[in-house]
Amino acid sequence: MSERTATVTRETSETTIDCTLAIDGSGDAEVETGVGFFDHMLSALAKHGLFDLEVDCDGDLEIDDHHTVEDVAIVVGTALDEALGDRTGIVRYADRRVPLDEAVAGAVVDVSGRPRFYFDGAFSQDAIGDFTSDMARHFGESLAMNAGLTLHLEVDGENAHHEVEALFKALARTLDDATRVDDRREGTPSTKGAL
Repeated sequence: MSERTATVTRETSETTIDCTLAIDGSGDAEVETGVGFFDHMLSALAKHGLFDLEVDCDGDLEIDDHHTVEDVAIVVGTALDEALGDRTGIVRYADRRVPLDEAVAGAVVDVSGRPRFYFDGAFSQDAIGDFTSDMARHFGESLAMNAGLTLHLEVDGENAHHEVEALFKALARTLDDATRVDDRREGTPSTKGAL
């Protein structure tokens, strides 16, 4: 198992979540959130980011998907932050664009420890099954705030399924690139000496 691994549990009146994330994985995912399309997107995040990800979430889906998606993003972001530790030797910056049929999405990240989030685009349909399309944007924001990422996401297309899936895949590839350890680097990738 990867040394860069973290397990996080979070329980509120809205959700109960257990998550284990291994940064240096092989793309394996065991995900159960109760929101089918969201499970599909978390599995894509693991597969294309080469993370091993386990998420079990019991959420208040009788209300809607908001608390489940937001709280899972909080927990995955926290696990990513913990697994990165002091970020010694990582590449730090990355930028990827991913197409899916007519849709294209981009992600730019600085694994800086300074959380900021920017989004450009709109989703062509309001929902994909039981997943509210705009929750993809909110997932990115909550992930960035809890993982300590400066994250820019953009998307364009004509089909929300393709738009959201391209967005998660671009995020996955970007996080994989930025969190890799660069064997040429000693210490933290900052002139300050700390992130």
